[in-house]
Amino acid sequence: MLELRHRGGCPSPGGAVTPPLREGEAAGGDHETESTSDKETDIDDRYGDLDARGDSDVPEMPLSSDRTPEILKKALSGLSSRWKNWWIRGILTLTMISLFFLIIYMGSFMLMLLVLGIQVKCFHEIITIGYRVYHSYDLPWFRTLSWYFLLCVNYFFYGETVADYFATFVQREEQLQFLIRYHRFISFALYLAGFCMFVLSLVKKHYRLQFYMFAWTHVTLLITVTQSHLVIQNLFEGMIWFLVPISSVICNDITAYLFGFFFGRTPLIKLSPKKTWEGFIGGFFSTVIFGFIAAYVLSKYQYFVCPVEYRSDVNSFVTECEPSELFQLQSYSLPPFLKAVLRRETVSMYPFQIHSIALSTFASLIGPFGGFFASGFKRAFKIKDFANTIPGHGGIMDRFDCQYLMATFVHVYITSFIRGPNPSKVLQQLLVLQPEQQLNIYKTLKTHLIEKGILQPTLKV
Repeated sequence: MLELRHRGGCPSPGGAVTPPLREGEAAGGDHETESTSDKETDIDDRYGDLDARGDSDVPEMPLSSDRTPEILKKALSGLSSRWKNWWIRGILTLTMISLFFLIIYMGSFMLMLLVLGIQVKCFHEIITIGYRVYHSYDLPWFRTLSWYFLLCVNYFFYGETVADYFATFVQREEQLQFLIRYHRFISFALYLAGFCMFVLSLVKKHYRLQFYMFAWTHVTLLITVTQSHLVIQNLFEGMIWFLVPISSVICNDITAYLFGFFFGRTPLIKLSPKKTWEGFIGGFFSTVIFGFIAAYVLSKYQYFVCPVEYRSDVNSFVTECEPSELFQLQSYSLPPFLKAVLRRETVSMYPFQIHSIALSTFASLIGPFGGFFASGFKRAFKIKDFANTIPGHGGIMDRFDCQYLMATFVHVYITSFIRGPNPSKVLQQLLVLQPEQQLNIYKTLKTHLIEKGILQPTLKV
């Protein structure tokens, strides 16, 4: 394949590629032309090896070891591999769902820690693939710098979250005030240090490969850290904005698998040969129905619908509020054809249930494309799963490839159609201001309310 890079050049007996002679030029040529050609050939040979690789040249990844518990292996030993995998996936799925319910019961802070743990594990799985593929090149500091950049980006995003949602707590701590005030400068300085370390680590033989891996790390950060930050932002809007989207993706994953397992006949996409149209369609309808019911159940409880706020007086997260109109029962007129079927004029439901249809539709129609993207990535590197963390499921990234796409959609949906001014967040920002600034805002607000007739003007004696 190297020959194609040299515009018609032909290989010499030693393996080097020499350019073709121009018309009217002797075989000996002048010394300057020959020297230039040798330089170009040397550069191309040195850096062209990676570009010359096709998909077939990607090194084989080591096969993942089977981590299925021995007790399950013995219990399912008499079944075919198809049914054995079905039972393993089912048992592990129920186990993970049970643990998820337990973490929900433990509160918002534990959910945030769960998101952070999943983010770190997904980053580890993707970076490990890159390291295994290119480990023979012995790139200096590749893994060290990858984890350093992960630390820097997390410091930036979580620092922004602390500044937004923990202002009253930060106000009491003088050291934290310094960190928050100069947070972005500190974050930039940390990133700049990593950038300089990368430049200093460049090796003459592997320039291009090192830049490939530099891009690999940053794309991985974009996929994992940015999306997990959006998940936490959604959680602060109310636990319902965290649970309904995530559970919709889980429901679609399960029901699409079940419909495909029992009724699948028609292949859906070449990237995932086991995916079928029957599973895709069955998963869609199941997910929309599930999301509508889940939204109705969760909308009844303040614990799920109230924004997550940090209360400095009790030093913990609280979910207490007067539910907004989005989570209050409303009466809706039914279309004529439904009136005849249901024999009623109106129906009562929560407005959030209507939004849940949009969330569920995205989870079942667009969300799977995150999985297809991951399938294409795995095929490019000739691996079945990102890791073997969960028996029957693969790695953590295999289970959350659709969740990251969903997190972005939910954040965009909230900011576009739902979110209004947040009084508690405005109050937190006001409390951080200097007393003179607070007084100016108070006078301006008082004047505004008097002009609108909400407050009566004070009489001067």
